[in-house]
Amino acid sequence: MAKERMELLISALNAEPEELLKRMKVASDAVLINQCGRNDYREIALGEYTVKVYDYDARGIGLSRNAAMVRATADIVLFADDDIAYDAGYQEKVLQAFESHPEADVIFFNFRIEESRATFHIEKEEKVGKRNCGRYGATVAAARIASIRKAGIQFSLYFGGGAPYSAGEDSLFFMDCAKKGLKMVAVPVTLGEEVVRESTWFKGYTEKFFFDRGVLYAFLYGKLAWPLSIRFILKKKQKMCQEVAPQKALKLMKKGIREGRALKKGKV
Repeated sequence: MAKERMELLISALNAEPEELLKRMKVASDAVLINQCGRNDYREIALGEYTVKVYDYDARGIGLSRNAAMVRATADIVLFADDDIAYDAGYQEKVLQAFESHPEADVIFFNFRIEESRATFHIEKEEKVGKRNCGRYGATVAAARIASIRKAGIQFSLYFGGGAPYSAGEDSLFFMDCAKKGLKMVAVPVTLGEEVVRESTWFKGYTEKFFFDRGVLYAFLYGKLAWPLSIRFILKKKQKMCQEVAPQKALKLMKKGIREGRALKKGKV
């Protein structure tokens, strides 16, 4: 049986490709979607590896990731943003994880992340499903691209940087994976670190943040969107409700849920 190949799928904004690849310490084949206001294509040789660079005159993280998935030719893809720096041997670690878990369609990994920004740390192997997939971002995940294509799963164009509503495209993607029956597992293997930069979408816990969260909950949780919104505010109010009072935050989420439900029905 031939050894599986891996490609890094990089989403970037106004990047200088050679500089970016050096900063990210890329040492594998890759597809780079560079949203930079023009349309072009070229290839960059990195020793034995090839990086396919697509310049795009379009914006949106979901659009970028979908474009990269369409152009992937390897068996395994590792999602990436331009704020990641990889450790030596990251490709071998990913391929080994899939070799050790032949049943897995998606595998989640650890990255070194500033403590205040970290939402999880994988201490031991665990299965991932509807209950716990929301904690993971795309950039900590690798997938068998054939499984993703067969299930017809794509990133939402409604959520994330460059989209109408702020972050949530990752949660929706992995929830779709769970709903379609894909096997997902988290492993305590570290691939690199996040390089802190200013977020392109997060501007604080503003009114838009809570409204957009309501829209996202309508897509993620259906009929449970409202009770889970109440739980969210009660759990996070000490941290998140400094600018917007808890009662107002709930009203904004409720309004967002209504818009999300209308959007799902094609009425927006």
